[in-house]
Amino acid sequence: QVQFAESGGGLVQPGGSLRLSCAASRSIMFRIYTMAWYRQAPGKQRELVAHITSGGTTNYEDSVKGRFTISIDNAKKTMYLQLNSLTPEDTAVYYCNKPGATEASWGQGTQVTVSS
Repeated sequence: QVQFAESGGGLVQPGGSLRLSCAASRSIMFRIYTMAWYRQAPGKQRELVAHITSGGTTNYEDSVKGRFTISIDNAKKTMYLQLNSLTPEDTAVYYCNKPGATEASWGQGTQVTVSS
């Protein structure tokens, strides 16, 4: 069953920025589990973009290092992905989930389109 809801995507010019949000019904999900952002471009497999552990340790896919930032606000029960210096190659549907999640747990994602 879907546990998270993504939002914040949109159309942006190259070099622009967006902040994506991932809302959870229970903040405990972010306190005890590693969480991750994924993306899937047309005709491509879903790929891991960034993850954050319950202790706050972060890791990023090489192509987004220095441009994207993953964070969690437990009080707001929300995980964020700040996307800066966007390029057309960042165009994809972005999803949030726990690593190893079931197929039924994936939501609709939020579309990020980078185009001039």
